[in-house]
Amino acid sequence: MNLQYDQIRDRCESLKLNAMAVEWAAIAANASSNDWSLADFLEQLLQSEINARTLRTQETLLKFAALPAIKHFDDYDFKFASGAPRQQLLELTGLAFIERAENIVLLGPSGVGKSHMAISLGYKAIMAGIKTRFITAADLMLQLSTAKAQGRLEQYLKRSILSPRLLIIDEIGYLPFGREEANLFFNVIAKRYESGSVIVTSNLPFSQWSTAFADDATLTAALLDRLLHHSHIVQISGESYRLKNKKSAGIAPPHTLIKQR
Repeated sequence: MNLQYDQIRDRCESLKLNAMAVEWAAIAANASSNDWSLADFLEQLLQSEINARTLRTQETLLKFAALPAIKHFDDYDFKFASGAPRQQLLELTGLAFIERAENIVLLGPSGVGKSHMAISLGYKAIMAGIKTRFITAADLMLQLSTAKAQGRLEQYLKRSILSPRLLIIDEIGYLPFGREEANLFFNVIAKRYESGSVIVTSNLPFSQWSTAFADDATLTAALLDRLLHHSHIVQISGESYRLKNKKSAGIAPPHTLIKQR
């Protein structure tokens, strides 16, 4: 019997059915004790391999995505963030926007949960087997500039910008871009236009985006035209979640509700 077990394991491994090689004996014992049919046994055996492969795929995608943390939609505090459009955000968790190569633009002041929502959508996409990439706008500019200086811009764009079905760019507007950086960013949006989804977060209203892109109104208009053509615009108003405990303790002075400019 031990020899037969070894032979089954070896044959599973030769077919790259690694999960089945490990789990088949336990599944067979369970089938015997519960009087399963051969079809039931085979179904569970195949499902064990599918589950293992799905997990490996998710782990690989999660590593590539470079999420700064794991965030979940259900962890978002809608009671505090009363200015967040819950129903609109809930609908986006269905991920249909990725199938349609649509974009999401999350706008609002600092601390209202824009990044949380972007990351939670990215994590949900990864769990659905969708290749995703997260990067801050500042890091994206640094990597684009470095790749261009090293003569490998096209390779970088192909691997990190075009290959993900979902690209998340966080914190547009926190640091202004120079002329060359603004052109590089426009190139990113233009290349992904109608071919892949982008989620961006920004503390700036669209009327002020040109200040982040070298005060180039023409480039900014062309960028927004492509970004917003197929997009969901999510306006989030409210106070900073990060400061709520300090305010309640009297460390930071309370102020009126911050309204989106």
